[in-house]
Amino acid sequence: MGGMGGGSSMPDQTFPVPWKIVQPSDPAPTAGLALYWLPSSQTELEQSSLRYSRTLSLYASQCVSMGVVDYRTELGQKLLSGGKTPLAVLAQPDGTALAKAENKNGFLKVDQVEKMLETEMKTREDKLKQQMDEAKEKAKSGDQPGAIALYRSVYEQKCMFPGKAKDAAKQLKKLGVQDVAEVPDAPIFDARVSARIEQLMQAGLKAESAARYREAERLYSQAHRLDPADPTPLRYLGELYRHELGDWDKAAAIFHQVLDMPADPLSRAVALHGLGKMTIHNGEFKKGLGLMEQSVEVFPLALAYRNLAVYWNSEGDAAKTDFYVRKALALEPKDPFNLVFAAVFEAQSGHTEEALKIARQNQALLMASYNLAAIYAQAGQKDKALALLQRHFFTYERYQAVRSKEMMEARVDAVFLSLRNDPKFLALTKDADGRLPMPMGTPRTGANR
Repeated sequence: MGGMGGGSSMPDQTFPVPWKIVQPSDPAPTAGLALYWLPSSQTELEQSSLRYSRTLSLYASQCVSMGVVDYRTELGQKLLSGGKTPLAVLAQPDGTALAKAENKNGFLKVDQVEKMLETEMKTREDKLKQQMDEAKEKAKSGDQPGAIALYRSVYEQKCMFPGKAKDAAKQLKKLGVQDVAEVPDAPIFDARVSARIEQLMQAGLKAESAARYREAERLYSQAHRLDPADPTPLRYLGELYRHELGDWDKAAAIFHQVLDMPADPLSRAVALHGLGKMTIHNGEFKKGLGLMEQSVEVFPLALAYRNLAVYWNSEGDAAKTDFYVRKALALEPKDPFNLVFAAVFEAQSGHTEEALKIARQNQALLMASYNLAAIYAQAGQKDKALALLQRHFFTYERYQAVRSKEMMEARVDAVFLSLRNDPKFLALTKDADGRLPMPMGTPRTGANR
């Protein structure tokens, strides 16, 4: 589900804005614009309409950083400047405010913030258009150096304004300038096209949630064709191929495509994580670890934190394991899948009863079947563990390509050490993909996908 699914409450929106919590120690942006959101409370942060927007998501691919700021911090007070939360502030990289979207009767709506950002971007784009016109006149009058200088200044804005930069690159080449690279196409902001893409993506998400994976593939692909410069449909497709269909060649190609295009931090993080997972499974452990570490640096994902916990658990590093489990829980403290995942390590550390309590409370959570099995296996309840593994492999998983990889992971996963030589366990995992011949003590990727 685009790297964002988990637990029993599935996302019903497909364009989450990559808001990143701004810490006092974080460096300021060095280019582009910064959009800061100062929510009034944790409840607003979790429930606000500002959480989802295709418009804001696309601008996050165009050098507009999206940050959530605690209004009680020094930066928060500077941005608030006597105003009231909730508030959104559009600022220069140095923190100079350009515009503010203020709350109405205590509420701040996403359309207010979209309009504020769109207005500033249009103003800047109009100035670039004027530069383009001026450059054209200089070229006509024979002032080639002057024309080149103006066209180059527009070209240098390729991150924020790829459309205008692309036009400038063409003109520079006509004037004999060769040191200009191709500029990717700009995403489509047209309201009708955008609405259709959102409709297709939501239909695709609904199909994926219902395990109609080929239908989801068709719908996500259709959304991608409507706007090839939008990384979100590609992100969902890549995760669908990796996680649900087991077509890792297609998944890897799509993830590399995302990394090679202007993409928002969330899409880049999902792509890096997916490549990291597949790289580890294929035996390049340190390379895969590096990709997942890059993922959480770009944008924090509970999914990536969980897999980093799994990695360090398999390395026997309890401190790092606990660190990443807590990171995942901090991002999604109420998510049932997250809670079950953490309980696996509770059981491993000897807190068996606490882990079993969480397992019983979430017994019906189909997607957590593997982790539930891990808890019961470590608690010595073999039959319960085998039944849940059976459910994971043959009810939750729908495609053999994925099932065989999961079986291989179960065979080398430390949480199933008590079952490793059990005839029933070996029979249950008989179709394990043998490309992962890992002895005990080497990094593995079980317990979380």
